[in-house]
Amino acid sequence: MNEEKVKKYHIVTYGCQMNLHESEKMAGILSRKGYVATQDKSEADVILFNTCCIRENAENHAFGNIGELKKLKRQRPELIVAVGGCMTQEKGKAELLKKRFPFVDIVFGNLNLEELGDLIEERRRRKKKIVSLRDEAQGVVEYDPPLRNSFPNAWVNIMYGCNNFCSYCIVPYVRGRERSRNPENILEECRALVKEGYREITLLGQNVNSYGSDGETDMCFPELLERVAQIEGDFRVRFMTSHPKDFTEALVDVIARNRKICHLVHLPVQSGSDRILHAMNRRYTAGQYMEKVRMLKARIPDAELTSDIIVGFPGETEEDFEATVKLVQEVGFASAFTFIYSPRTGTKAASMPGQVPEDVQKQRIMRLIEVVNGLTREKSAKYVGGETEILCEDFDPKRSLYFGRDEYGRMGYFPSEEDMIGKFVRLRVDGANGVSLFGTPVSVR
Repeated sequence: MNEEKVKKYHIVTYGCQMNLHESEKMAGILSRKGYVATQDKSEADVILFNTCCIRENAENHAFGNIGELKKLKRQRPELIVAVGGCMTQEKGKAELLKKRFPFVDIVFGNLNLEELGDLIEERRRRKKKIVSLRDEAQGVVEYDPPLRNSFPNAWVNIMYGCNNFCSYCIVPYVRGRERSRNPENILEECRALVKEGYREITLLGQNVNSYGSDGETDMCFPELLERVAQIEGDFRVRFMTSHPKDFTEALVDVIARNRKICHLVHLPVQSGSDRILHAMNRRYTAGQYMEKVRMLKARIPDAELTSDIIVGFPGETEEDFEATVKLVQEVGFASAFTFIYSPRTGTKAASMPGQVPEDVQKQRIMRLIEVVNGLTREKSAKYVGGETEILCEDFDPKRSLYFGRDEYGRMGYFPSEEDMIGKFVRLRVDGANGVSLFGTPVSVR
């Protein structure tokens, strides 16, 4: 009797934690259809691309990797190549994919991700190429459990979409308007994760502070966050992303009185220039942002902040850029994600006058990175000689060291004869190198 061939899938993911978690959902869908994961594309029966269109580099990277499959598809016509994610929802991109990569079998969007398993079965059955995209979100879909690969960390969506329409951002156009999940479903998922042994839960949303503002629930984000933190168990909680305009004292109070919630807040400022912030449609000033920072530090003195910063936005002058540098230095970010402005077709900023030359953008971002890295090194140096608690995430075979992050996001490396993955390790910090700490375990739990 011939044994049935094991069906295999391979997922290529681009972008942020949101996309990484959506890839876990895709993996869950495929595993329930009898597929198993493989890291070898040449032996996969299905290859999925979970794309991102937030920045041009991620989009170009995806196009390049899709194109590389042309030869493999010619050798194995039965291979199914599917492209999903944000990029496919962008206006005109599905047609471009069909024209540029005729060997792609399925194009689907993040707004109908739950159909993935059925789309693959339909492609096998009908032998016809499929484009399946929704123009608008159809409420909130409660997925079956994702196939997580991030232990001991777990990501939990609390909402989808965005209503802010920042002038540079494509997200509202490709992910739809804000939709909040039922709070009991969120809490049930978090309780199950803690029971399964996960030690860190990150609540995800394009703007978590807006949770509940769509009228789908009477619960606001501070209340939801507190209820998650009150779940019994030894774990910690993070959330991202927060929009500064909605960052409230009520939220800070919840963080302050629930020690499971990490004292690290990701609060994207994007620019330190009021003129540029207005052009970005961010709806706060640099001064108002600093008021939020001072409010946080006054209530939680050990709190740290990380941020997103865009350099070279249309119309940005040297004076505007210097205002950003000044704000970065004043806040003293623990770290920051810095980006050169990337025009996105369909956004207001893409047609704004005063597009900054590429050489100026590159020169400015290098100056900003130098400032940010300097702050990071200073903060890391202050750890030396003290102790910090990290959640061990994995083992680095090149260094022969275990590693994990403390609640402030600082990476710590240490030696151990025992498997430490998934444990909280009290680390005596013996040295620091940039963003990384190196030390000796003092205690474990």
